[in-house]
Amino acid sequence: MSEFLIKPKVYFGTDALQSLNTLNARRVFVVTDQAMVKFGFAEQVLNLLEKKGIEYQVYADVASDPDISAIVNGMKVMDSHYPDAVVALGGGSVIDAAKAVMFSLWHTRKDPSRQKPCFVAIPTTSGTGSEVTSFSVIKAKSEKWVLVDEFMLPDIAILDPALVKSVPPSITADTGMDVLCHALEAYVSRQATDFTDGLAEKAVKLVFSHLYDCWRKGDNLLAREKMHNASCIAGMAFTNASLGITHSLAHALGGVFRVPHGRANTLLMTHVIAFNADFHGNCDNAIAKRYAALAKSLDLPCNTTREGVHSLIVAIDVLKEEMAMPASIADSGVSETDFNLRLTEMVNQALRDSCTPTNPRHVRAHDLETLYRQAFSGVSHA
Repeated sequence: MSEFLIKPKVYFGTDALQSLNTLNARRVFVVTDQAMVKFGFAEQVLNLLEKKGIEYQVYADVASDPDISAIVNGMKVMDSHYPDAVVALGGGSVIDAAKAVMFSLWHTRKDPSRQKPCFVAIPTTSGTGSEVTSFSVIKAKSEKWVLVDEFMLPDIAILDPALVKSVPPSITADTGMDVLCHALEAYVSRQATDFTDGLAEKAVKLVFSHLYDCWRKGDNLLAREKMHNASCIAGMAFTNASLGITHSLAHALGGVFRVPHGRANTLLMTHVIAFNADFHGNCDNAIAKRYAALAKSLDLPCNTTREGVHSLIVAIDVLKEEMAMPASIADSGVSETDFNLRLTEMVNQALRDSCTPTNPRHVRAHDLETLYRQAFSGVSHA
């Protein structure tokens, strides 16, 4: 038996932030970061709360790739003035941190008088889809831990394109390719279903139609809205279907060498597609046919399964090149000496990553090492 979870309620489009006016709360815990404070987005949220007479407490010390200390500090702040609603404003790191704070406090400070707060997620990047997933990624030293629990699913997601129009081109590229990776991996996951397939297919089409426009002209609000929607839709797909080894490898690469998550996925994505599809072998397995079906839906050349897989890989490579993204791990500033020194560590982390079991093709340590080496040198499968 399979299941498909539908949550949260999603407000989207122009002025979606105004939906905060419907929030029924007396006391709110706002989780954000210094960038949101600096650029005035936090102030917009706080003004809306003030107009409704809602008390609030702000925790704005979340950094990229939040670690355990950030979660513990957030728990202390939240515990000191327990709220009936939590509002997370920021990128994936902020929303993931808010999830981990809520989850950890709930399970370590059992109090029958407390109810679970209403959880509102307001993403300010179009990438992680964290506003609709039960996933949270937290860093522990040089390793990223993936937490998965339905408790962490937000109750409300607010997708306002005005909050992402000022995202710089490089971050737009990284986060947008993360969306593509979410959709692709959900589509071929061992847990993929008819329900998740429809979402994944739509997200892939939206990315190829609108990501480059967002990168080229950041204030294109229509393109921004479409990518914000794509991120959310892909999140709905993978929170139900899970992911694969692109993410397993990227988690380890990002944890060890601090490569931004979306960029790490981008560096590994086509190599994993070629591996899963057995592209350099018969290229006739069920996974290859799934990739070819996606290529066909994008109107790419697909007279044979191999041609379809090849077309999809080329389309991804072209999109990367158009947005001036690095072609290899080496191009991302990782030295060959350091890479070789930490390779076994990364392989072991990826093997035990929670995304690995749902990869469509079984993997061994040797396979993961080969994929890392291909990504380091930027081997072409085109």
